[in-house]
Amino acid sequence: MTSTNSPLLAEDEPGPYEVVEGGRSPYLVVCDHAGRRVPRALGALGLTEQDLERHIAWDLGAAALSRRVASALDGWLILQNYSRLVIDCNRPLTSPDSIARRSEDTLIPGNRDVSAEEAALRASTIFTPYHQRIRTELDRRTAEGLSSVLIFMHSFTPTYRGVDRAWHAGVLHHRDARLALPVLAALRQEPALVVGDNQPYAASALTDYGLIEHGEARGLLHVELEVRQDLLATNEGLDAWAERLARVLTLTRPRL
Repeated sequence: MTSTNSPLLAEDEPGPYEVVEGGRSPYLVVCDHAGRRVPRALGALGLTEQDLERHIAWDLGAAALSRRVASALDGWLILQNYSRLVIDCNRPLTSPDSIARRSEDTLIPGNRDVSAEEAALRASTIFTPYHQRIRTELDRRTAEGLSSVLIFMHSFTPTYRGVDRAWHAGVLHHRDARLALPVLAALRQEPALVVGDNQPYAASALTDYGLIEHGEARGLLHVELEVRQDLLATNEGLDAWAERLARVLTLTRPRL
């Protein structure tokens, strides 16, 4: 974990990201919604501890899955430590959902009257350092003549506003599907798996910052993966999905 000098975070609180160094493989795994922490200065945003354990605050299982996938691929890993309710690191700062006032049907009291100055402080403390660390890693790889393949890791809730989701996983892409489509095809060959093509979420410039900023803008191979959270609730489930994703990513990666 890294430290920060921002007034939003106390000296004993973690910095905005954690880096787990890997080997010289091309893979860089990033997890925007890995953590559910809220800076003490924000008073838990007026939410209960139970609320902060729910999927509205983070992607359950995504951090543990990301660690396993990165390890299996001998890749680097960058995880974002703070709740997306503080600031969503997978949304452009101009998005209405950058600092959400409501998540599904839950009001976020601490986000109700956020001033422009307060929003800028959250961005400079969490969003900007996190994404700059990704840029720094990609720049290092380029300088050393190393290729990069970006894997954006997320998870989704099994039920959304009372509607059950049939997908076990989703493969997301925007304008560049060079890696996404082979990954999608490979996963759909697995028995009994239901895999969505831009489902249950679709990538877009309004809803996906990293995929566009770090993947498309640099012309790098990339894919965003979503796995249903109930499938990641046990070590057995995590291990099975990590093995599956690492195997599929290895088999489908074009030659660089």
